[in-house]
Amino acid sequence: MTKTLRAFSLKGLGFVALVVLLAACGGGGGVVPSASVNLESGTGRNLAVPDVGAVQAQGGASSLPDGWMNGAFMQIYVRGYKDSDGDGKGDLKGLISQLDYLQDLGVQGLWLMPVTQSEDHDHGYAVTHYRSIDADYGSLADMSQLLTQAHQRGMGVILDHVINHASSQHPLFLNAASAKRNPQRPYFVWQDTAPSGWRVWGQNPWYSSGNGVYYAPFWSGMPDFNWKNEQVTTFHHDNLRFWLNLGVDGFRFDAVGNLVENGPTAWESQPENHRIMGQVQALLNSYDKRFMVCEAPAAPQAFAATTSCGRAFAFDLKDHILRAVRGDSAAIASLNQYFLTAPPGMATFLANHDSFAGERVWNQLSGNLAQYKLAAASYLLLPGTPFIYYGEEIGMANGSGLSGDWALRTPMSWTGQVSGFTSGVPFRAASANIAVNHVQAQHGVEGSLHSFYKTLIGLRQRLPSLARGDYSAAWAHGTLMGFQRNWGSERTLVLYNYGLMAQPVTLNALGAATRWVAEYPSAPELVAGLDGTATLSQPPQSVTVYRQHH
Repeated sequence: MTKTLRAFSLKGLGFVALVVLLAACGGGGGVVPSASVNLESGTGRNLAVPDVGAVQAQGGASSLPDGWMNGAFMQIYVRGYKDSDGDGKGDLKGLISQLDYLQDLGVQGLWLMPVTQSEDHDHGYAVTHYRSIDADYGSLADMSQLLTQAHQRGMGVILDHVINHASSQHPLFLNAASAKRNPQRPYFVWQDTAPSGWRVWGQNPWYSSGNGVYYAPFWSGMPDFNWKNEQVTTFHHDNLRFWLNLGVDGFRFDAVGNLVENGPTAWESQPENHRIMGQVQALLNSYDKRFMVCEAPAAPQAFAATTSCGRAFAFDLKDHILRAVRGDSAAIASLNQYFLTAPPGMATFLANHDSFAGERVWNQLSGNLAQYKLAAASYLLLPGTPFIYYGEEIGMANGSGLSGDWALRTPMSWTGQVSGFTSGVPFRAASANIAVNHVQAQHGVEGSLHSFYKTLIGLRQRLPSLARGDYSAAWAHGTLMGFQRNWGSERTLVLYNYGLMAQPVTLNALGAATRWVAEYPSAPELVAGLDGTATLSQPPQSVTVYRQHH
């Protein structure tokens, strides 16, 4: 757990306490700048800041296929993915070595958790240099090679951009904290003395630097940027252009709900945040075929609006899915209705790198493989852009003997032993079920979880209606659910039975005398009557996908 989390108890704090476990609050070392650098009579330090400076837009057309961003993404914790040099930590060269595996699975996009230089040297959210690759992961040349190799396979690469805060060891903050008159002071949020009445996720977010107090709600080692200062806008836009010019295909933006603070009761999801992210979206849209998605657990649909981020993670959907697969009829109804009103830019997922979003899916479902497959089928066939957390496709469990975020950020289980990840000593304990659930045991094996994920991702690739289509004719009854997806002349019908018994289904709105071919799994053709209805029996704990035959 992080230093912030160790400092207070979450017990009884309710929903807002959960959000403190955002990726942005990942733990690490670091200290608040000492008062010994106080040069009150002057402007204090003037350390060089290598990631400040104008960057002009460059680059031409993207080589990626149209619609690449509609395919499934893989979220990758690079430190935990594949080690290429035996130091026990994953790196960019290791990731490159596994691109064929990801391509074979059908993945079309990669989200890399922070790989920029950081003070924590682990989760990466305490950034010290926005234009440099952390030495543990490699170099800018390695990143360029990754982009080249991924693009050759039709895969885009998006980076995690920490837009809300920096490390207290970033030279911008070291300068700002050294004197009240320092010219870089306005990059962060300062007060002469700690204001009263502030409680963010159960704690006081103001910390002393010896020259006033600064605002750092996630952790004292990660001070918030002052987004009311246009210099901050320029700083981030320049750094985004740096990576876009290099060929990066977009970004995942961390903690966008926390950019602006307007008072002790107005520190989350402020109106200015949407304007800021709308400007970022405009910047990315000035490049060809770029993609962005935002993390905003408290207001995901608001940030998915076209006037804001345009896309945001569906934190308000994942729990419905995981309850639905257990047969919860209320959750099934909520899941079925979600995309009737949600923006089309929702990014669907089951779990990620943060413990506030839940344990590994294997742990949440207690290893129930039928429920696990239903959960995967639920979000992979719905609208939105699905994000798979690395290892999810093989049923990786939490790390052995670990808790909190660290239990979710463990070495990838390539084989039944950690030697599949590294030739050295791994940086962290392996998944608790590595001996059974690993790539080598499941790849190419009929009926395996990996093969199921590959099949459903393949359906998305083969049927544009599943990747880009609308959402219509949705219905739910008890543990049964269905909907249609349409793209051009292509119509698909998706049916689920979350129950433990086969159930009869009467379907409406199929169209008079239409014929429907089973795309998954193999099943007899479905023929509608002149009234557009048909009946069938849906097997227990199953999904069926039909396509209208023309």
